[in-house]
Amino acid sequence: MKPPPFDYHVPATVDEAVALRTADSDAVVLAGGQSLVPLLNMRLARPSALIDLRCVGGLSYVRAGEGGVAVGAMTRQRELERSAEAFEACPILREALELVGHPPIRNRGTVGGSIAHADPAAELPAVLCVLGGRVGATGPRGTREIAADDFFLYPFTTSLEPDEVLTEVFFPKAPSGSGYAALELTRRHGDFALAGVCAVVSNGSARLCFTGVGGRPVLVDSDEPDAWQAAIDPSADATGSADYRRQLVAVLGRRALELARARSAQ
Repeated sequence: MKPPPFDYHVPATVDEAVALRTADSDAVVLAGGQSLVPLLNMRLARPSALIDLRCVGGLSYVRAGEGGVAVGAMTRQRELERSAEAFEACPILREALELVGHPPIRNRGTVGGSIAHADPAAELPAVLCVLGGRVGATGPRGTREIAADDFFLYPFTTSLEPDEVLTEVFFPKAPSGSGYAALELTRRHGDFALAGVCAVVSNGSARLCFTGVGGRPVLVDSDEPDAWQAAIDPSADATGSADYRRQLVAVLGRRALELARARSAQ
């Protein structure tokens, strides 16, 4: 299939991209295109224009510091996956990224693109939420930071304003002695997960974020399965029933906690 007609813009700066978004509220940002392009080809998305960020300078970087890892929005997922600095600061990042599609997808897909797309089944939004991360967004009123838990609203919907561009994603470093795990179940490797979980344990407390079982990443500060079940809202589709996904949450959550606790003891 072919996409519907649209205007195509290639800004050179963030300010130019913001100006284009401000001028046309129906325009959408193209980051890596691994999600947007299929939607265009199936005509599930019909934007008036694409704003391609590939030529915007300064949006591709991985900077690890004492507080965590700052990642430019146009950083390829494969680059972050291979970053030794990022792995040392946030090892759960690599484990989660290895679950994202296949290497050719991660070679083109961007970190900011995945976060801004806000697919409820995606891995990176869950990592951002479970670590208590944040994003940086630039608009005509300047730059602001948005906490992960405030950023994801509904399926494929975030708190970004129509005239804002996501520019940075920040993943906080987990406390010393903490453990982590990222698990999911797919019909085939690389498929969207029927359900997934990212878990972090620290000083006896547990924090889990589930994917594919709600309209957004489902964050739960509890190691009790009853609390997980109360928080999720799974739906049925051709790949599984809502009850099946509830069972997956119980199993994956328990396995993730076991693995995270084992790692925290090492």
